[in-house]
Amino acid sequence: MNHDRNIARARAYANIAFIKYWGNRDHRLRLPANASLSMNLASLHATTSVEWTPGLDADRLRINGFPADPSASKRVSEHLTALRQRFGISDFARVDSVNNFPMGTGIASSAAAFAALTLAAAAAASLELGQRELSILARLGSGSASRSIPPGFVHWRAGDSHEASYAETIAPADHWELVDIVALVSRAHKRVGSSHGHQSADSSVLQSARVASVEERLTSAREAILRRDFAKLAAVVEEDSNLMHAVMMTSQPPLFYWQPLSLRLMKAARDWREEDGLAVCYTLDAGPNVHLICEAPDADAVRERLRKLAPDLEILLSPAGGGAHLLPLE
Repeated sequence: MNHDRNIARARAYANIAFIKYWGNRDHRLRLPANASLSMNLASLHATTSVEWTPGLDADRLRINGFPADPSASKRVSEHLTALRQRFGISDFARVDSVNNFPMGTGIASSAAAFAALTLAAAAAASLELGQRELSILARLGSGSASRSIPPGFVHWRAGDSHEASYAETIAPADHWELVDIVALVSRAHKRVGSSHGHQSADSSVLQSARVASVEERLTSAREAILRRDFAKLAAVVEEDSNLMHAVMMTSQPPLFYWQPLSLRLMKAARDWREEDGLAVCYTLDAGPNVHLICEAPDADAVRERLRKLAPDLEILLSPAGGGAHLLPLE
């Protein structure tokens, strides 16, 4: 980090939720309707540099080497404004962010991006904040970004206030050799983003039932992770994913993220587990892409079956990953 230039560079990882975040109790603060549980993904990351620049008349954002579109620029600038207030600074910032995986397709690109943005912005302001405070601040930009601050397997506490809603590690990345095989059903940027979806969640009659029963599922998933019990994890992960999508499909207006290939892959994962004995299960975030969670020894077999089922399918693979961290400036 170069304090003379007020610049820093950080990397954070996407995460896949085993117990989903969907809906807010407070949209402004992104206080979630329920607690959630996730795993960071070591192979899928955002790398972001922030330079607080005296004399700049507005924030400047580049994504993957190009000027960002107005909606992305607005969202990032709003988050930087919240950070300016917290940090007690007035300068605008130059932000350069690079993702190594598709954005806006249900692979938690905003989680990685806002976690990296928050850490880099704090470091560029010469602040050394702890994981808890960074998680709280990252949440303001993207709820799931709070989970990309700590490493490994992560529990995001719903909390009843801004200070009480943060994420913390329940087990390090090397606790369990799980692999996320992401089947890229579509690279298209989704028409309705997660932020809008969270706001319509309460319009579904199923949301209250999903939220009321989530603690039981979270406890079950947490125990499964700590005990490395794949059968128990698979059952609760698939149930929770189905419940979130049921809420989406019964919201007003309804959100249909599943595509025909998504459904084929979901059924295949259950068949491979129940009939072939493979340690694999499915989960989908807000998009059509299917995350096949499996134990590392079965990853090759799952990938081979995927290729036979859909030869043209693009596949990403990631083990569990660490937390957000600073990088040297290039």
